[in-house]
Amino acid sequence: MTEFVQVSTATETREQAVRLAESVVRGRLAAGAQVVGPVVSVFWHLGEFGTGEEWHLLLKATTERYPELEAHLLEHHPWEKPEVCAVPIVAGSEAYLRWVAESTGPQATP
Repeated sequence: MTEFVQVSTATETREQAVRLAESVVRGRLAAGAQVVGPVVSVFWHLGEFGTGEEWHLLLKATTERYPELEAHLLEHHPWEKPEVCAVPIVAGSEAYLRWVAESTGPQATP
């Protein structure tokens, strides 16, 4: 059985998040994406404490496609060192997970 992940990243603007979402879904690296925000982020950056607004991007993918998805995000993200994290989807409806697999599988690749 294919393993599945939810991948997250964040951007400074809604437009940046939507562009990333469109590029990975069109490229079949993720089956779908959700843009959530704005959210408040609290962080350390370059040795300084900070807060700011970000747009959170959640992507549904397979572990098989994750390396390509990560590479794409790192190449096209507007930040130099963006957050790119994946967490396993340990359970999900059969129909939904089948859709993720079919939408990102080799036969779906453009």
